[in-house]
Amino acid sequence: MSRRKIFKTKHLQRQVKNYSEHCCVPLCMASAKFNGVLSFHGFPTELELRRQWLVKIRRDNFTISSHSKVCSRHFATDQLIEPKTLDGRRRLVKGAVPTLFEWNHFTAQTPRASVWERRERPTEPVSREEQEEHIDVRDHDYCSTPEPASLDMSSQATEDNSKTVEDLQKQLQELRVQREFCLQRFPSYNQLMAFWFLIEPSIYKMVRVTRAISAAKRNEEVVTHARPSTRQRLQPIDEFFLFLCFLSVGLKERDLANCFNVHQSTVSRIIATWTSFLTTLLGSQCIWLTPAEVQAHLPEAFKDFPDTPVILDCTELRCQTLSSLLLLQSELYSTYKSHCSMKALVGIAPHGAVTFVSSLYGGSVSDKEIFKQSGIAALLTENMAVMVDKGFLISDCCKCKVYCPPFLSKQKQMPAYQVRETQAIARLRVHVERVIRRIKENKLFDGVILLSHAYNINQLFAVACMLSNYQNKALVKKWVK
Repeated sequence: MSRRKIFKTKHLQRQVKNYSEHCCVPLCMASAKFNGVLSFHGFPTELELRRQWLVKIRRDNFTISSHSKVCSRHFATDQLIEPKTLDGRRRLVKGAVPTLFEWNHFTAQTPRASVWERRERPTEPVSREEQEEHIDVRDHDYCSTPEPASLDMSSQATEDNSKTVEDLQKQLQELRVQREFCLQRFPSYNQLMAFWFLIEPSIYKMVRVTRAISAAKRNEEVVTHARPSTRQRLQPIDEFFLFLCFLSVGLKERDLANCFNVHQSTVSRIIATWTSFLTTLLGSQCIWLTPAEVQAHLPEAFKDFPDTPVILDCTELRCQTLSSLLLLQSELYSTYKSHCSMKALVGIAPHGAVTFVSSLYGGSVSDKEIFKQSGIAALLTENMAVMVDKGFLISDCCKCKVYCPPFLSKQKQMPAYQVRETQAIARLRVHVERVIRRIKENKLFDGVILLSHAYNINQLFAVACMLSNYQNKALVKKWVK
């Protein structure tokens, strides 16, 4: 016997049990002239009328409960009010008493087959009214509640409901995917995977922070092959995604630990490990371009400045205020930002690629001093030129030509050629600010940097600058070849 048949059999057994418990009248015969659907009526609250019902029912040791109902087939036709509502339920007239029972010779012409007897289905469809005319009250169901309307649905309605359920399940699955914290949610997924395939072959060379510290304490050589750990940890691509969420989205370590279901200390170690790994891996690639490489990618807008391999500008990152007032005023306080900050020098090629990144200095250090200490002057030769803003007074610090907007000095008005020169330089020099804005789209640098990140902030900023070169979009649309 199949599971479905077993389920139906048990369901019929439960119906028989419910009948014996909740049926208030004995089995009886059906009327041949019965119209409409079944309805079930509770006992009246009036004591005299309820006593009349109990007398007509003739059941010994019967206790009335809130679930006790009397079927509409035990009432005469003139005692029932035809349904006037959408649900099709009929009402009793006032003072109605059930009178049609087996004990007063209320019989049916055609007995109904037993529920346990197998019957053949009719070849032609039979209407509901014709079926009810041949129903025997002797075996009708006396459950306390009528059958739910869902059991009387047509096949077409069932198919429509099935399609609706499938559509809702698909929508639920989509909502679950959107709620989950995964790579596929982000629009730059393909670009991210392309970069992952570039760095994946070098993953086995990664030295984790905890292993490096323990090896340094024992004065032992760090072994690249890690021992199998009993503790479950994230896959390398998930760790890389965690690092990008920390850098680009600016999520706190506690939030990342909750999203990736790991401990907060594990998040801290993953961030430190991937910061050192990407700094070493990306830093091993020479980003400084030779004059020939610059000329090969020189945009048409730089035809008047073909000897310019780099455009320089400084940017400041706001940081948390120190508790030491002396250190605050002497090193990190920036009069330009009126806040504690760290400053770095960024250089880009004419076509928009980052070709130079300096270390971070205190906000009180001038642009000229950063230019001297960064070491970029050694990369510039006499046949090169550099394009800077007005604040860079570096003509005496380097041996190359400097394209800088001229000052008004003591003149009342700039000559026409100086105005055109200023406009030409400003129109091209603004692209370094656009690159810096792209770097600061990493939310870690867009806000106030906590002092807890000061130990590796230089590496984080360098990684963010070098990752901007892998973004699959041009700085200016018409520069795309």
